[in-house]
Amino acid sequence: MISIATLAVVSIQSATFGLFVLAVRRRNVAAAFNAFGSFVLALLPVVSEVVLPAILTRNVSVGPVLPTWLAAAGLLHSIGMLGRYESVWWWDHLTHTVSAALVAALVYAGGIVAFPDGAGVGPSSGAIAAVTVAYTFAVGVFWELIELVARDVGERLDVKPVLVQYGWRDTAFDLVFDVVGALLVLVADLRIFVPVMEQAPGAAGAALAGAGWVVLVGSVLMAVFVGFERSTGA
Repeated sequence: MISIATLAVVSIQSATFGLFVLAVRRRNVAAAFNAFGSFVLALLPVVSEVVLPAILTRNVSVGPVLPTWLAAAGLLHSIGMLGRYESVWWWDHLTHTVSAALVAALVYAGGIVAFPDGAGVGPSSGAIAAVTVAYTFAVGVFWELIELVARDVGERLDVKPVLVQYGWRDTAFDLVFDVVGALLVLVADLRIFVPVMEQAPGAAGAALAGAGWVVLVGSVLMAVFVGFERSTGA
């Protein structure tokens, strides 16, 4: 029998793929690119359950929540790219909150597993909370820089960018709601990904650390690129 979680993922993924087809029919390259990317991203947890056992030499279960959450966030973004971002003022805020909460939940779980003594109340707990918010905010900055780079590259190549940047005010609101998503996870003490992280704490910690370095180095490089584009385009 098909579980409710599996049915939810299949339904959401089907909807996302349908949006991809719709975007292609409308010749909306940006929306098609984002819908396809969202569809593929939601498949990564399933792929990881096949790949990780070969690397870790033991079975790893990702569970149903991560693919469902990824699929839902991707669906919201895909709908937004087809016009909801412009026509519904709160759609972008909702999408950022949902996506940022996912990042925060993963980081929070990683922190609890890596530092179990800080999972309760005290200075260590505060440190995990601070790192969760800071990490989520950094990922938000990383995403905003990707949008800026996409816009600059699109202008340079005289093509429509695959990501849309609506200005600095929009960027500020995006980052605010990224933090809101992280705070919601902390207030709810959402530990839903702790069992996943506990299966391979070393690999989970390494993945979060590696992703953190990618975000940091990538942000610096993109900021330099955007600054160069602004200076040469002035």
